This record gives sequence, structure tokens and C-alpha cells, in this order.
Amino acid sequence: MGIVGLPNAGKSTLFNSLTRAHAAVGAFPFTTIDPNTGVVPVPDDRIRQLADVFHPPRVIPATVTFTDIAGLVRNAHLGEGLGNQFLGHVRSADAIAFVLRAFSASDVSHVEGRVDPLRDLEILELELALADLGTVERRLERVGKTARAGAASRELQAEVAGLEQVRQALDQGLPARRVRLGAEESVGVREAQLLTAKPLIFVVNVDEQELISDPAQGWAGPLADRARAEGADFVPVSAKLEAELSELQPLEAEEFLAGLGLQEAGLGRLSRAGYHALRLQTFFTAGEKEVRAWTVSQSANAKEAAGVIHTDFAKGFIRAEVCGWHELVQAGSYAAVRERGQRRLEGRDYLVQDGDVMHFLFHV
Repeated sequence: MGIVGLPNAGKSTLFNSLTRAHAAVGAFPFTTIDPNTGVVPVPDDRIRQLADVFHPPRVIPATVTFTDIAGLVRNAHLGEGLGNQFLGHVRSADAIAFVLRAFSASDVSHVEGRVDPLRDLEILELELALADLGTVERRLERVGKTARAGAASRELQAEVAGLEQVRQALDQGLPARRVRLGAEESVGVREAQLLTAKPLIFVVNVDEQELISDPAQGWAGPLADRARAEGADFVPVSAKLEAELSELQPLEAEEFLAGLGLQEAGLGRLSRAGYHALRLQTFFTAGEKEVRAWTVSQSANAKEAAGVIHTDFAKGFIRAEVCGWHELVQAGSYAAVRERGQRRLEGRDYLVQDGDVMHFLFHV
């Protein structure tokens, strides 16, 4: 997930808080890959409850990678500011989290002069769209030369058609994600790694008191409406509050949140938004040696899920033994689940459900 925003929007504060707050959770501590990228565990109480059943030496949660991307300014698509660095990092992200400043700290200047997250959102969207337009035009020019050099293949014609549709949409102010393309037409567009084709999450950074009372009364309300119109997920946070939580021990942080009337910190809500935006879900493997969460797409079948663990599992797939995580926790053991008739055998085409506990049988 790429964290994107204008300078002083609070994205770096949010990034540091999300990663530092979970520097040592279970068997998967926070890992720093480079100065502005962090891998953190996804909060999920289901894995804790499964661990209470088996008491394994290793408990491995799913993870989300956050990248704090260089602050964007107007004309970033032309390479101004850290534009080229910014665009390169955004292209490598699976989803983009727009951090939009709605907090009112007078001691933190705003690059545009005053707080207006809707205006900031328009700047972010415009810069991504203009960068995409340049990418599409360059690719069309390159593909056109190839097509003119000889008889264009069906694949090449489809790619040109897809790119032309995207160019028209961008010219009209629409993002690439709004364009509906056929399978062949979308190949070239996917290879272009267009910024406006990526799933979006709107993260509005509000004052702490606004988050506690009712964020919908401030800037968050109009931004939530805009998110719905864009088909984007929406997460109100207070980066200042997240920074305070990151300095506390986990139990202290829970008590602090409860005292404020909040159920969870921003990491859980942002992680869920990322899963939803990318159409992901979680299944588990559980036993006396290890309880582990795995991430797959919402359309994944049993064979594909097996391949996430190891390619040999998919190649030699025989069947999967499946039960729901809640059924296993309630029963207390696999034997009890079988006695209740809640553990079933599924074939390779079984569609994995969020929260499934799976055991794969395969041959080598």
C-alpha cells in the first residue's frame, strides 16, 4: 500500500505510527526493508483464538507492506519536486492510500496555504491522471511504430484499442479504473502500470477530538461522499493519536482507546480497507507446530490457495480438508470438529471462504 499525500498532510507521521506501534508482535516483528517501507502484521483476533486452541510455538499473521512515498506537489507529473521518485514508488504499489489533511494545527504550514482536503484530493488525482496520460501517449506512439512496420497482429490491434479508450477517458477527467475493457484489450493497459487504474483508499487525517466525537461533522463527511462516488474505501484517522498509541504497550494502547470510546487503532481499519480494495481474504493453517494466516483473492479456489503455501501443493493437489475458524475454536480440536460433521473434504475447484481453516493433501 503506497501512502500518498501533499507535504505536511501527516502521511509520514501516520506511516511511522503504524509501523512503530507493531515493532514486536508475536513471531513476526515489524521489518524495515528500507528507510520508508515497513511490513507489519495485520490485526486479526481470529488468529489469536486459533492459537489458544493449539498453543503452537509459532503464530504468523498476515502482513501488509506500507510505503511512505515522497510528498507530491503540483506538476509532479513533469518531474518537479520529487516527482519522478514519487511516480516510481506509486507504480510499484498494489493500492494507493491518499492521506488528506483535515487537521487544523496552525504550527504546521500547508503547501497550498490553507486546509482544504477536497482541493488536495483534486491535485492528487490530477497529477496521477496527467502522468498516466503521458504514459499512454508514449506507449501508443511506440506500439504504433510497431504496427506500421508490418501487418498488425490481433493482439497488437487489441492493445491499441484498449490504450485509445483509456486515453479518451483520461482526456475527459476519468481514471483508468473506470474504463471497462475486454480481456485482450486490457493486456497492454495492465503492462503500462497506470496509476489511476490502482484501487484507492481515502485516509482523512482529522483532529483527535473530531475522530472521538463524530468525524462526519467535519471534512470527513464530504470526503466520504466523494469516496463513495469514486468507489474508494474511506478511513478517518488521527495521525497524532496514532503517534501517541505507538508509544504505548499493546495492553496500554487498548485501554487508552477504550477510554476514548474507540474500538481499534488505525492499522486495523486501514488493513481491512486494503483487503477490501484489493478483493483479498484470509484463510488459516493451524496445528500444534504453527498457526498461520494466508492471503488470497476473494475468487481463489482450493488449488490456488494451496499454491500460495507452496507450488508443490498446487501441482500435486489431491483434496483439501476444510472447516470454519469459528467452528474449530468452538469445538476445541479437529477430532471434535469431525465428530460434529463440520470438517469436510473439498476438491480443487472449491471457492475459499474468508476464515477457512485448510489442510491440504497432495502427492509429489
